[in-house]
Amino acid sequence: MGVAALITWSATVLAGLYMLTVWLIENDVSARRAAPSQLPVPVLFSHLTLAVSGLAVWVAYLILDQDVLAWTALGMLGTIALLGLTMFARWIPVYREPVAAELPAQAALSGYAAGRSGYAAAQPRRAAGRPAGAGGLEATLTIPAEGNFPLVVVAAHGLLATATIVLVLLTALGVGGS
Repeated sequence: MGVAALITWSATVLAGLYMLTVWLIENDVSARRAAPSQLPVPVLFSHLTLAVSGLAVWVAYLILDQDVLAWTALGMLGTIALLGLTMFARWIPVYREPVAAELPAQAALSGYAAGRSGYAAAQPRRAAGRPAGAGGLEATLTIPAEGNFPLVVVAAHGLLATATIVLVLLTALGVGGS
């Protein structure tokens, strides 16, 4: 069961690294009208650092077979999960916000003025490659970087993380042999 936990933990880290890559690519802080990320940077990088460190502790447990390392890895997983749930809770509104590629700027602003919590409606800008002409009040709605995470990757990351926690707990309890 320990090796199965290693596999799920590694797959979880890979899915997380994919999302980090998307976030780093899409998080253009130099853009004037880019929507700011809703993921706090210290939380994001603490989650990443603990996940990789915890994986190293788990590998050490598998090599050395010291129970204290299994329980340490489980404690780290608890902290990792709390940080991950915090980011997930902040990601949900970004994901649920309807996004349109183009719409009249007035409609975007009226959506914002109507009390929508939308990041996109608050940040209209001219569509890329489109000249502002007679009907050129088109706007591209911007979303925070994490709005570009594929839903399937987020779901897989969460499911793999849950499986990892269960497998590490069962292994630490000695279920299924060592």
